[in-house]
Amino acid sequence: MCGFAGFLDTRQRYPQAELLAVATAMADRVRHRGPDDGGAWADEAAGVALGFRRLAIVDLSPAGHQPMVSASGRSVIVFNGEIYNAAELRAELEAAGLRPRGRSDTEVLLEACEAWGVPRTARRLIGMFAFALWDRAARRLTLARDRVGIKPLYLATGGGMVFFGSQLKSFHAHPDWRPEVDRTSLAAYMRFAYMPGRRSIFAGCRQVAPGGIVTVDETGAIAEETFWSGFDVALQGRRERFAGSEAEAIDALDTLVRDAVARRMVADVPLGAFLSGGIDSSLVTAAMQAQSPQPVKTFSIGFAEQSFDEAPYARAIARHLGTDHHELYVAPSEALDLVPRLADWYDEPFADASQMPTLLVSALARRMVTVTLSGDGGDELFGGYPRYDFAARFRGVAGLLPAGARRGVARLLQAVPTGMWDALAAPLPAALRPERVGDRVHKGADWFAMPTPEALYRRMVSQWEEPVVPGAGDAVDPVWLDPRAGVFDDVRERCQLVDLLTYLPDDILAKVDRASMAVSLEARVPLLDHRIVEFAWRLPPSYKGRPGASKWILRRVLARYVPTALFERPKMGFEVPLAQWLRGPLADWAEDLLSEASLSEGGFLSPAPIRRRWLEHRSGRRNWQYALWTVLMFQEWRRRWLSGAPSRLALTGGLAVPDVSPYRPAGQTA
Repeated sequence: MCGFAGFLDTRQRYPQAELLAVATAMADRVRHRGPDDGGAWADEAAGVALGFRRLAIVDLSPAGHQPMVSASGRSVIVFNGEIYNAAELRAELEAAGLRPRGRSDTEVLLEACEAWGVPRTARRLIGMFAFALWDRAARRLTLARDRVGIKPLYLATGGGMVFFGSQLKSFHAHPDWRPEVDRTSLAAYMRFAYMPGRRSIFAGCRQVAPGGIVTVDETGAIAEETFWSGFDVALQGRRERFAGSEAEAIDALDTLVRDAVARRMVADVPLGAFLSGGIDSSLVTAAMQAQSPQPVKTFSIGFAEQSFDEAPYARAIARHLGTDHHELYVAPSEALDLVPRLADWYDEPFADASQMPTLLVSALARRMVTVTLSGDGGDELFGGYPRYDFAARFRGVAGLLPAGARRGVARLLQAVPTGMWDALAAPLPAALRPERVGDRVHKGADWFAMPTPEALYRRMVSQWEEPVVPGAGDAVDPVWLDPRAGVFDDVRERCQLVDLLTYLPDDILAKVDRASMAVSLEARVPLLDHRIVEFAWRLPPSYKGRPGASKWILRRVLARYVPTALFERPKMGFEVPLAQWLRGPLADWAEDLLSEASLSEGGFLSPAPIRRRWLEHRSGRRNWQYALWTVLMFQEWRRRWLSGAPSRLALTGGLAVPDVSPYRPAGQTA
C-alpha cells in the first residue's frame, strides 16, 4: 500500500525539471503512506508528471520501484494497493512472452493493462487498488479504482490543470492549486458526517467512483466508464438467488472466506490482525490462524468505561484461537491527544469518532507488523447493524397508514414539548423507561412521516437535517433516489444497498485507510473480496438476519472455529465516550470552536442552530454528540487547511502508543 500524486498540464507550461520537482513535492505530502521509497517521472512534451511514495510489502527490492515504466516503454504507472491474484496473472503474461524484472504486483498490473487494456484487466483483478496509468503513445491518462472503494483516488480539474492522487493534501503542494469550498458538498458532509458519494470538499474536485475508470486525453477531456457496479451486483443477486441449502451456503461462504484471507496473508513483511472480539474480526482472525503455522499477532483496544470496552471479548477469542495477542487500554487523555491532529490525517472533513480508536489500534499494530487484516464490511454485507431491523420494523408500522395520516400523527406527537413527554414517562419503572423519552418521540415522529424506506433511512443516519450551510444546493446523492431500489421487498436489503454504495466506501473504508496509513500500516479487508460481496447479495435475506441473530450465516461459519458462547452477545460499536468528553475534558476546546464568532468565520455555517444544540448538550438536556462532532471536525479542518491556524489544543507531535501490554495464551512463551 502506498500513496501517489500527479498532474497533467494541458498547456505544457512546465519544464522537465520543474515537473519532477512539483511531482516529488506532491508525493512527499503523503510520505506517511510510503516511507520506504519514492520517485517521480515526467514528460515535458505532454505536460504530465507522476509522483510516488512506497510502502514495500511484496518484493522489497528495487524491482518494485515506482513510477514504473512498462517493458515496451509505452506505459507508466503509479499504483496504490495489492493485487492478490498477481501470481496467476503473471503466469499468463509469462506464457505470452513477458520476462518479469521482479515479483511485484505493480509490474503484473502494468503489463496486464498494456496487454489487455484497463477495463479487461480491472475486471480480472482480485484486490484493492487505485492507479494512474499514462499511455505515452496515445497521450492519455487513465485512473481506476477498486470495486468497493477500499483505496482512495481523487481527481480535480481547473485552469487547464488535471490533478490526481491518493489524498487531497498532495494538491496543496502544486503552485496552480486554488482550493475553494463547495458549499453543497459541505452540506452533504454536515448531513452524514462524511463526504458522501463522489463528492469532495473542494469545488471542481471529486473521487473516482468505486469500480470506475476515468480517462483524460491531452486536452483535458474526460470520459468515464464502470467495470463493476455494486448496484448491478445487488440487482443480479436478487434475480439469481442462491438455490442451495443452508448447509451448502455455509460451506460456500467458509470456502470463500478462507481463500480471501489466505490471499491476503501473502507478504514479505510481518502481518497480523485487528481483533475486536466481534463476529467479523473474529472470523477473519480465525480463518487466518487456521492457515498460519505460527500464532497470528492480534491487536485490540480497551477503554476504562465498561460500556465501551470490547477488549475482554477479544482476549477470550484470542485465548481460544491461540493468537499472540496485544491490547492497549486507552485513557481519555491519550485519545484526546489525537484530536488536534485529526485534520492532518483526514485532510477533508470527516467526523466518525471511531477514527480515534482506529488510529490507536493502528499505531499499536505498527509497532510489530506492517500489514494487518480487518473485519470491515461484514455489517454492510450481512445485515449487522441494528438500524436495519429498526428501519424495517418502523417502516412496517408506518406503512399501515397513508402518507397524509402519517404526517398528521407526526405533527400531533411533535406538538407536545419534549419535557412534557419526559414528565409523562416519569412514573414508569426505570427498567421500562428509555432515556430522553421526549427526544425519542420527536425523532420517531419525524421518521414516521417519511414517504419511502430510503427517505426514512436517510433521516435515521443524518446528523443535520435542518439547513446549516447558507447557499448550499441539494446535498442528496442520487443513490438515495434511484427507483431501482424499489424491486427489493426487504427494507433491510434496501438499507444495506445504500450503505454498500455510500457509508461503506465513504466512511468506514476512508476511516481505516487514513488511520492505518497515518502510521504506514497496510490494512487489508478480506470480507470485501468482490467474490464474497457478490455471494452475499445472492443470499436470501433470511440467511443474513433472523430474530435475535443478525449476520446469521457469518455466525454459523464462525461457530466452526470458535464456541458460540464467546461471541453470542449484543453488538457493540467501535466507539468512544464522546458525549461525556464534550461535557468534560473537551468542553473548552468545543466552546472555542462553537462560539458565535468561530461559527461565523468564513460564512460557511449558520451559528444559531448549532449554538442551540451545543448549549442543550452541554447542559445535559439533550445528547447531540454526533451532530456537534460533525461541526467540530469541520471547524478544525477549516482552521488547518483554509486559514493555516493551529488547533487551540496543543499538538503532541507524533502518534504515541503508551503502555502496550501483550497478552499471551497459557503455555505460550515470549
